[in-house]
Amino acid sequence: MPIRKEQFLTLLLFAVTMVSCAQQPKPVPLYPGDVPNSKTYPDYEMVNNMRYTHVSRPTLTIFKPTGKPTGTAIVICPGGGYSALAMGHEGLDVAARLADSGIVGVVLKYRLPNDSTMEDKTIGPLQDAQRAIQYVREHAKEWGVDPHKVGIMGFSAGGHLASTAGTHFDQSYIANPRHISLRPDFMVLGYPVISFSDSIGHHGSRDNLLGKNAPADSILKYSNELQVTSNTPPAFLVHAKDDKVVPVANSIHFVEAMQAHNVPVEVYYYDAGGHGFGMHNKTSDFDWLALALQWLHGQGF
Repeated sequence: MPIRKEQFLTLLLFAVTMVSCAQQPKPVPLYPGDVPNSKTYPDYEMVNNMRYTHVSRPTLTIFKPTGKPTGTAIVICPGGGYSALAMGHEGLDVAARLADSGIVGVVLKYRLPNDSTMEDKTIGPLQDAQRAIQYVREHAKEWGVDPHKVGIMGFSAGGHLASTAGTHFDQSYIANPRHISLRPDFMVLGYPVISFSDSIGHHGSRDNLLGKNAPADSILKYSNELQVTSNTPPAFLVHAKDDKVVPVANSIHFVEAMQAHNVPVEVYYYDAGGHGFGMHNKTSDFDWLALALQWLHGQGF
């Protein structure tokens, strides 16, 4: 019996999916032993269309360069309001693009704040981001990475985590007996949650990380536009002006703080596109990530 066109296309899609899965790197545990700041709790992690929830077992998925190696590595923090992780278009897809550009793309599946799984949920994601930077530098020689060219990228709430790693690195929230630098060398922030203020902050991210009745000092501490110093790493930001979820003012205020401290910063604002567009803003043909990579090259990364 001849195969109908619809059957052929279904089989072809299945075959492509299987090849893609076979080629995708396997995740590795973020910590060599026990996960710090964790309670004994069943693993309830769920995945639905590459959207992960209830994450309590952090991992890294490492994409080695398929293009000419640059010696640069980037830790990628997917977004999801600190309640989920968009591991596809804000994680694995981005890492594959970076690898094609000669960059080691490292997707961080970080723990999502939860009082049931953590002793202190407010520092859990930051611990994982610091450990990811530490992990990359520990393996820098093995991967052909310059330990002074290790950056961090984040989208939406992942952008909050990335900017937290870039502004709170003076305090180590993990064991660091070798005193490896936990400061990222640069940041790439996509439509990031920066502020936890009442006026422009994303209240869902704030509530999930700090709790609904967070004290004022915690809100100020994690409003990262207030934490910029002259030692903050250089940053590239992208945001759509019509973003209704995370107001563009988050990026504007962060850029202004960077400029006030004479830290190199570049930003691209789309006129439209809303929130969560990942690498591809459907309202424009402009490739913001290509611009970001060009900027990184100009910065020596």
